[in-house]
Amino acid sequence: MKICVVGLGYIGLPTAAMFANSGHDVLGVDINEKAVNLLNQGKIHIEEVGLEELVKKVVESGKLKASTTPEEADAFIIAVPTPIYPDHTANLDYVKSATESILPFLKKGNVVIVESTIPPRTIDDFVAPIIQAEGWNVGEEIFLAHCPERVLPGRILIELVENTRIVGGINEISAKKAAQVYGTFVKGDIITTSALTAEMAKLMENTYRDVNIALANELAKISEKLGINALEVIQLANKHPRVNLHQPGPGVGGHCLAVDPYFIIEKAPEEAILINNARKINNSMPEFVVQQVEKMVEKNGKIAVFGLTYKGNIDDVRESPALEIVNLLQEKNYQLSIYDPHVSQEQVPFPLSTFDEAINQAECILVLADHNEFKSLDEVKIYLNMKKPLVFDTKNCVKINSTAIKYYNFDNLYELNQNITTLV
Repeated sequence: MKICVVGLGYIGLPTAAMFANSGHDVLGVDINEKAVNLLNQGKIHIEEVGLEELVKKVVESGKLKASTTPEEADAFIIAVPTPIYPDHTANLDYVKSATESILPFLKKGNVVIVESTIPPRTIDDFVAPIIQAEGWNVGEEIFLAHCPERVLPGRILIELVENTRIVGGINEISAKKAAQVYGTFVKGDIITTSALTAEMAKLMENTYRDVNIALANELAKISEKLGINALEVIQLANKHPRVNLHQPGPGVGGHCLAVDPYFIIEKAPEEAILINNARKINNSMPEFVVQQVEKMVEKNGKIAVFGLTYKGNIDDVRESPALEIVNLLQEKNYQLSIYDPHVSQEQVPFPLSTFDEAINQAECILVLADHNEFKSLDEVKIYLNMKKPLVFDTKNCVKINSTAIKYYNFDNLYELNQNITTLV
């Protein structure tokens, strides 16, 4: 087949490369000229395990190329962002633009698949009418489906192949046609359903995790107040065969968990009470983290911020709670020195530092991402160069061996309430 993938981000680019590696002729389309130019050189503009090698291979073989405009194809896959507006309603502008961009190139029998995560009824009420307005009979001449991505950053190339795929068609034939497209490389089960069901299933996957994390974060707050070791509570509770509490952290980020629940809330605000409260709890965690920092570091003190991404070992800062924490600390006039070996300067609006620069005369290392580089730190440098050798690990990932370095995580935050006078 000839496949056109619109959107070369964290999902679209790996998807395009995977189809190309399966023998299809693939055109990747993006409005980002830098991304297009890099791809045509066999290079990538994002970080993902194994992706650079795969892209280099398929570009050199001639199976993958990139452009800023689509071309005729057998199947079109739309994988563009779906952010939210300040009022938490869905912004479908990118989906609209991507759909409109392929209209001049559609021909009878084409399969159009939206991989972008979208609110319920987007395929039926939003995408289909755009195509129908061009005179196509959707479901008979153009086969339209939603196949949400379900992969974990850092394992995308593995999970694209192995994970179960849900393919929701605007009608049954559309679902079958779209399933045939993915069947050329997916080894996991491919389950067909309606577009509406597929939309909701994807949203509930991420909402389940968001609600579970909110429960863990609320437990962390309660434990800090009552003098309880939150992480030990979670560990012991999870020994029950039907309990699976997630881990608390500085908040929830990324293009899925921090956004997708709002798509449900938007459609059923009066019914989505638990989902809405979970969002409020997780959104409150940056302020909670800053409140703990204020117990550790004097006003105007220097803080070494370690990590800006929403999870470890990736370069994705979208919706990262670390960015909000940085902004809150700046508002409180702390001196910040920020170190993240996975993030480039062009991604963020504040200066980045090296490890040595960040810790120099700092009164606290604040760990906000669980990068591998942070799991074992140079404790000699920390002791010799920090004004106060102290680590606040919100990701529970750092191993500190020296008793000369004070270490806090969600295990022992309650100790701060007892030791405030000695810390400040």
